[in-house]
Amino acid sequence: MTNPRSDSAKKSEIGLVAALSIGVGGMIGAGIFSILGVVARISGSALPLSFAIGAVVAGLAAYGYAALGRTFPSVGGAVTFLVRGYGDGVASGSLNLFQYFSYIISIALYATGFAAYAATFIDLPSKVWAVGVVLAFTAINFLGARIMGRAESVIVIIKVVILIVFIAAAFIGLPGNGLSRLSPATWPDPLAIFTGAGLLFVGYEGFGLITNAAANMAKPMRELPRALYGSVAIVSVIYILVASAVVTNVPLNVLKGLGDSALAVAAKPSLGQAGFRLIAIAALLSTGSAVNATLFGSTNIAYQIAKNGGLPPTFDRKLWGRDVEGLFITAGIVLVFVLIFPLSAVASMGSAGFLIVYAAVSIGHTRIRAQTGAKAWPIVASAVTCLSLLAVLLYHMITTAPTSVIGLGATLAVSFGFEFVYRRTNGRTFKKILAQTDPEAAAIAE
Repeated sequence: MTNPRSDSAKKSEIGLVAALSIGVGGMIGAGIFSILGVVARISGSALPLSFAIGAVVAGLAAYGYAALGRTFPSVGGAVTFLVRGYGDGVASGSLNLFQYFSYIISIALYATGFAAYAATFIDLPSKVWAVGVVLAFTAINFLGARIMGRAESVIVIIKVVILIVFIAAAFIGLPGNGLSRLSPATWPDPLAIFTGAGLLFVGYEGFGLITNAAANMAKPMRELPRALYGSVAIVSVIYILVASAVVTNVPLNVLKGLGDSALAVAAKPSLGQAGFRLIAIAALLSTGSAVNATLFGSTNIAYQIAKNGGLPPTFDRKLWGRDVEGLFITAGIVLVFVLIFPLSAVASMGSAGFLIVYAAVSIGHTRIRAQTGAKAWPIVASAVTCLSLLAVLLYHMITTAPTSVIGLGATLAVSFGFEFVYRRTNGRTFKKILAQTDPEAAAIAE
């Protein structure tokens, strides 16, 4: 059998630093810049604690992803993990389709976040900015995202440096009563704290993107776990410090009133108007690159699902000699979410969607733990914590934005309904496709 690691693949091997950049860049994207104000209105002075809780949940999930990625290294990442955990059928296909929709929702979140910061420079309606950035990066992906891909590592460095500058300036210029604002006496009730943690989980979900690069890692057995744990640790520290800086520098009544560009507003006390602009520029870079990267990644996920038989061949069909038809379909669905739902609803739906996906991966992992050699308790703990945050978040969504619950439920129902009908009427399964394209691999898969 031909060695799948061709010379071209070897040239594209990803080292530890590059893998860390993928994880850090995927997490410190739109999350911290877009939803900080939304979470602050819920968690208040306990904002750092909400981020810490989110970090624990992300860390537990990373353990399972590390074990699965070492055992099944592929470009499919979580798509592959779900197929391995639940088999090639309606369950895994539906969950993967729902995962695809979750990425679409996250793109809508990033685009809405971009719009909020762009409006501080040029006053246009937020929907205009949001639609515009989606269309712009759809065009870039169509023409070729090589330039943006090469710039991703630079963008990661820039936004991390800007956040470090913000943290340093905030603590250097700390007001006399600043630390008292972190006192537990000022915290809201535990339900609000955990609701905030659930809402901000979309800011942690990006570490899973590292597993999509496992097949191109020179030493995935060693470097994949390090990249996963390292990226979650780095981002957790930055998030908690940023949240602490915001709480200690901004009075609670002002903090709860901050809008979509909350982090830029919070930079004013320590860095003035220049700080506001600096954070706004970092936010535009982050949200723009997040739209670009996630649009590219979600299109590839749809392509992989179609190859597995879970989506129509439209998603893996060439248009004008290129695999872009799925790109246009993905962009179109993103625009629907952008135009229908506000930022807070999109953030809730995105976090809830990924909590479902990560819980599903953990539950599926328990069925194949003998193959990965992972310990049982972190996997079970990951499933329990993800489902617990999901329950709290759903309660918040029902009481504050019922339309977002309807949207999430409809997305989940469509995923399972479509997959159930499609597989039974089309019969297009992974094994059948593999038998047509690679009979030798199909024989091994049996």
